Amino acid sequence: MSQAESILKNAFAAALAVADPKKIVPEYLYQIFPAGQEPKGRCLVVGAGKASASMASAMEDFVNQCWPQVDLSGLVLTRYGHGSPTQKIQIVEAGHPVPDQAGMDGAKEIFRLVGQLQQGDVLIALISGGGSSLLTLPQSGISIDDMRQTTEALLRSGAPIEEMNIVRKHLSAIQGGNLARLAIARGARVEALIISDVTGDSPADIASGPCAPDYSTYQDALDILAKYHLGVGAIPTSVLDHLMRGNAGEIPETLKEADLKNAQVNNHVIATAYKSLEAAAQYVRDHGYEPIILGDTITGEAQTVGIEQAAAVRELLRGKQSANHPVALISGGECTVTLPVGIRGAGSQTGHKLSSIL
Repeated sequence: MSQAESILKNAFAAALAVADPKKIVPEYLYQIFPAGQEPKGRCLVVGAGKASASMASAMEDFVNQCWPQVDLSGLVLTRYGHGSPTQKIQIVEAGHPVPDQAGMDGAKEIFRLVGQLQQGDVLIALISGGGSSLLTLPQSGISIDDMRQTTEALLRSGAPIEEMNIVRKHLSAIQGGNLARLAIARGARVEALIISDVTGDSPADIASGPCAPDYSTYQDALDILAKYHLGVGAIPTSVLDHLMRGNAGEIPETLKEADLKNAQVNNHVIATAYKSLEAAAQYVRDHGYEPIILGDTITGEAQTVGIEQAAAVRELLRGKQSANHPVALISGGECTVTLPVGIRGAGSQTGHKLSSIL
């Protein structure tokens, strides 16, 4: 491995370290529950996302060491191959990015557990990227196959994750703030710890915001489907009917800010892409490179973004600055890949972008 490769690898490790659940989960729990103010009733932990199993493990370690008297239980969903060993919080692996039956069964169990909360109990939600697909519990009349077909159609269309989530949260019994709505109806306090993987770091967008008030509407969801020409045939009739009924006021909207009056619901974004980019930048700076952060909100078609970043590299190579001061370009975000009809994707958006740079 060359020196440059070693520096890049270690810079990536530095970026991950500042988002390590074993470090940041305890830090935020100390802030949310100062000494003497730990949960008095049950502490139910639920969650979903690619990092949520690691977050659950960190949560369990913290409770064992600092709150041994607290009645802890729960269930979190993560993608296949991302589980962690736990004792009191059950880890269920499920499909991502396309939802499957395991995810739906796990989401049903989370819904059941939250529905058993009582006054004085605390719900801690561990949310991270990927939760939108994993935490799939369709509204009445919509099947898991309907959700899967809708997700696949949106993925093929090239719709950005923010638009995909607007559609999905209006089909979900849990997302769009519905998990918090269920908990506060039982008199419970809700504290969500969130690792962001979306541009803007809005709790309403991360994992489709199971505990956050939502600012989108059924009309927005219908407009997104129309924007990508996803109608009858591409989208199941049950989904289209549900969205139209919601838009007509026949089905309640997602959770809104006004619904949280007098409720104890708090969303804490504990790690973001920009914090990780700054950590990587500091590492390369300490090792003689000039870091240039292109931003944490890089979006668009992966191939187009790759070509644009390749042009930036060429421009730097032309300048004298790059010869005297090695430069490291650092960026974050989420690109999209529009797939041709009939083609199934393989790999990742980031891999596609990198191949376009090269």
